[in-house]
This record gives sequence, structure tokens and C-alpha cells, in this order.
Amino acid sequence: MLLSHVFDILGIALVLATLPLLAELLVLTAASLVPGARARKQDGGVEGFPLTVVVPAHNEEALVGRCIRSLASSAGPGADLVVIAHNCTDATAAEAEAAGAKVLVLNDGDRKGKGSALSYGFSAALAGPSRAVLVIDADSVVSPGLIAAVRQRFLAGAQAVQCRYEVYNFEENSRTRLMTLALRGFNVVRPRGRERLGLSAGILGNGFALHRDVLTRVPYGAYSVVEDLEYHLALVRAGIRMEFVDTATVSGEMPRSDHGARTQRARWEGGRRRMMRRWAPRLMGDLLRGRARVIEPLLDLLSAPIATEAFLLLLATCLPVAWLRFYALGTILVLAFHVTAAAACGSGFWAMIRVLGTAPAYIFWKMWILPEVWRASRADSAWVRTARETSGDGQ
Repeated sequence: MLLSHVFDILGIALVLATLPLLAELLVLTAASLVPGARARKQDGGVEGFPLTVVVPAHNEEALVGRCIRSLASSAGPGADLVVIAHNCTDATAAEAEAAGAKVLVLNDGDRKGKGSALSYGFSAALAGPSRAVLVIDADSVVSPGLIAAVRQRFLAGAQAVQCRYEVYNFEENSRTRLMTLALRGFNVVRPRGRERLGLSAGILGNGFALHRDVLTRVPYGAYSVVEDLEYHLALVRAGIRMEFVDTATVSGEMPRSDHGARTQRARWEGGRRRMMRRWAPRLMGDLLRGRARVIEPLLDLLSAPIATEAFLLLLATCLPVAWLRFYALGTILVLAFHVTAAAACGSGFWAMIRVLGTAPAYIFWKMWILPEVWRASRADSAWVRTARETSGDGQ
């Protein structure tokens, strides 16, 4: 009898740990399948809308030139391309300038991390005539019509937008292919579902744009290792919604090596845990005061990574608790529904499905690096740049 109660308590703990992501995936994946409204059109060209593209770059000499050339082909008149060469010890500034960008050098050992570079770039942009600022990572390329699509959305009344964010080197190896599938879920299916429901799509760290009125109303002050999540939560609390631009794509490089992937995952997931500890109480307080708009961001903040969720669900099926097994199997079906939707929202559907064969090894790897994630979640954790692996025109 005592052992049965222990198993029930463990089951309740597993449900509480997995329920936020279950709710997120079920609702947002279903909503993503609903046809969207037609994009709003404005008469006249978009070139008259002054916009600054800010490219934060720390030791990106191998990739920044490709990024600027991609942006230049998409820019058109009235768009300024500005690279923030942030604490660089290589030829990033020279490569960016040669490609046609304006370069602002920020050398300050006390100002580390992407948030510091963005703050510097936003201040520079707001000092000029630009009505909006678009952020593109230095390892990225953009679709030809991206800047026009962003301008069009602002002219139609948007305050802030997030473009579709995909993986550039998705065919590199099994790791980048699996990451492509995972990011299609996180960066496409979920934002698309939020857009369909009229919720804030989120900031994904790359390919997002903010109107100058937003930056004036909510001054940028996000300096954590997950500055995108931190600033988005501030915008949600201020009642500002990120709109999702599904027709414009920015594609960024993903790490090829185990070391680069470990660094990136530990930083992202550790940073999210830190944000959960800091922001969840605030959002719960907002919810208790009747601010319903924070429900979805709160669920997102409390959600476990999908690999962790899958591990916990497999653990749940091993416990001798009938109701818990039914819950776990139902949740696994929701995960399958989400993954299938992610595979279907881009090219190579069957290749994406086949790559799931590597998922068990990936889940084991994610559990293996949990100590690094916990260390990265500490308040005193230092910012660590993801290692770059240069190969030809790539990283």
C-alpha cells in the first residue's frame, strides 16, 4: 500500500513536469493547421519606410560577408546595414565593411553577450531616422524578399515582427538534420499557431524586428544568455504582440560538432531555466490579477525541452500506475502529432521522418549533458560563445 502511494506521488510529479509542454504542443500544433488570414497589403512601395538592419557579430570573419551580401540583395533603398563588431579579435569589421555594411566597433570587456551588442545597435539606430530595427545574426542568410515583407508588415500596423527562422546547413549531418526538425517545431509550428490564435509569436533571437515606438516604450535591457526570451516576456507584460511573418525566412548555421552543440544547448536550456526561476512568479502574479495574455508565455516558460519530455514520458510508462501509463501514451501521441506537423511544414518530409531514428541517441545525449545545463542555469554563469567550425563558405 505504501509503495502504491509512492508510485502515485511520482506519477503526479511526472504529470506536473510534462503537462505545460503537452498543453503547448496540443493547442499550438492544432492551431497551426488552421489556414491563416491573407497578409495585409498597403498601397505604394515599401522603400519609403526607413529601416536599420543590426547584425551583432563577435569573431564572425568567416560568415559575416556572406550575411551582408544576402541582406544587400534583399534591402532596397532606405535600409541601412549596420554590423556591431563586438569585442572582436579577428577581421570581422574588415570583412563586413568590404561586403558593404557600416561597421560600429564595440570593444568593452565588461559588456559581453549578444544583449550588449543589441543594446548598442538599437541606440545607434534610434539616433537616426529609422522607424524600425531588424536583427539578423552574422551567421545567417535571408530570403530575397525578407526586408520588403518586414516593411510591409510594419506599414500594415505591426509593432513587432518575427520572421520564420530555419537551419541553413540542415544537410550537414544527422545532428543538423535532427536540429532542423526540432527547430521547425519550435520556430515555425509554435509561432504559426500563436499567430493563428492572436497571441504573441515570440522572439526567436534571429530575424526579429521592432518598431522604434516599441523600443521607446520598452527600452531594451535584456543581457542574459537568452536575451530574446527575456525581452519578449517584457513585451508581453507591456501588452505588445510579436506578429509572425511566415513568408520571410532567415536561415542560420547550427553547430556540426559535439562540442559546439553541447555549448549551445547548455547555454540555451540553462538560460531558460534561469528565466523560469526569475519570471514565472511575475507571470503567475499577472495571471492572478486577471491578465490572461500571460497564460501561453507562462506555459512556454514552464515547458520542458521535447527530449526531456520524451524521457520523462518513457519513465512514466515504466511505473506500475495504470492511469499514468494512459496519460504517458496519450502525451506521446501528441508529441508524434507535433513532430509530424514540423516535418510537413518544410521540404524533405520523409527525410525528416527518417531522421527520427537518431532521436533515442539524442535523448540519451541530452540527459548526459544535464550537469552542464544546470551549471549554465546558475545566476553567476558566464556567457560562452558557441564554437564555430569553418568549412568553405560555411562556419
